[in-house]
Amino acid sequence: MSHAHVAPLLAALATAALLGGMPAKAADLTAAPDVAPEAQADVAAAFSPWQVRLRALGVLPTDSGDVDGIAGSDLSYTDSVIPELDISYYFTKNISAELILGTTHSSIHGDGSVKGLGKVGKTWILPPTLTAQYHFTNFGAFQPYLGAGVNYTIFYNQDSAGAMTDIKVKNAFGVALQAGFDYMIDEHWGVNADVKKIFLRPDWEGVAGGAAVKGTAKLDPWLIGGGVTYRF
Repeated sequence: MSHAHVAPLLAALATAALLGGMPAKAADLTAAPDVAPEAQADVAAAFSPWQVRLRALGVLPTDSGDVDGIAGSDLSYTDSVIPELDISYYFTKNISAELILGTTHSSIHGDGSVKGLGKVGKTWILPPTLTAQYHFTNFGAFQPYLGAGVNYTIFYNQDSAGAMTDIKVKNAFGVALQAGFDYMIDEHWGVNADVKKIFLRPDWEGVAGGAAVKGTAKLDPWLIGGGVTYRF
């Protein structure tokens, strides 16, 4: 074949190759923008600010307190196990606020130098607690957190017993510290373990032997719980 025929043939092959490659490149250019919005939508859908937990909670008060003016006086209280609900709102993936709800009851006994009084009363306790939490999210499914906040404990349905009459434990504020973790099984469900310490020392008053008495109930309870987590 002569050089005169080779040159037009090579030009024709080059043109065909160029035109054949253009649809694939055009498809690549139009497909790329479609991926980004879907990825952004998936990320947005993966984060919801709301979470609830349901726990079994052990309420373990410290056995301490006093009757004013009686040396060596002390008080003790019964422990209890109750269901507890908490509701969390996440401002970011690391920072949240948690409202803890539950109610329990405790019997009050004289101790120390007033142990002979035995059981002196019983009260129901409603201790709503609000904490701010920081969640560590760099451990995968294991997500520990620390928290601190405020507690306001309401004492209701109070009954006197034994030698004590007209017993009244007064509502009080307390400080709460918290540590725990969630282990997430999937996007929505997980298991939770949580420990809180509430520094709570309400005043109380009553009547014993016809005389007015008063003192401080140093409850300072530990709240130890475990349960399930659900994220919306």
